[in-house]
Amino acid sequence: MEQYSHNTEINQNVYNDVLEHLKEKHIRLTETRKAIIFYIINAHHHPSAEQIYNDLLPQHPSMSLATVYNNLKVLIDEGFVVELKVSNDNTAYFDFMGHQHLHVVCESCGKITDFVDVDVSRIKEEAHEQTGYKITRAQLLIYGICPKCQEKNRQKIG
Repeated sequence: MEQYSHNTEINQNVYNDVLEHLKEKHIRLTETRKAIIFYIINAHHHPSAEQIYNDLLPQHPSMSLATVYNNLKVLIDEGFVVELKVSNDNTAYFDFMGHQHLHVVCESCGKITDFVDVDVSRIKEEAHEQTGYKITRAQLLIYGICPKCQEKNRQKIG
């Protein structure tokens, strides 16, 4: 239980930092925008705009799907959120980038899992060294078969 309250406190600090950043940039902080920011920070999955919309609609009945997309675009532009486009899936998924991590995508079911404790900065340095580009951000998708789908495949064969 203490871990939960600690994470809630961390998430509240992150939420406050995002709001402060947006205020400094003179970006309006509507109740809907605050709700979307809070949602994406606390999501333990990689939601689509439609999922965010459907989950927040009961508390924000005047919100539109376009509002969700517009707010996600602001958060992407400010570097807080990344848009994940998975091959063979037209849906875009979104992730709050409160820490550096990569994403592993199941080629079978489409599940997206965070891969943490990886040195993304080394990949960015190497990209800079090889290309001369000033690297501003890195987004890398790794594909494989998740443990659940591996087990399903073993059961089909066996």
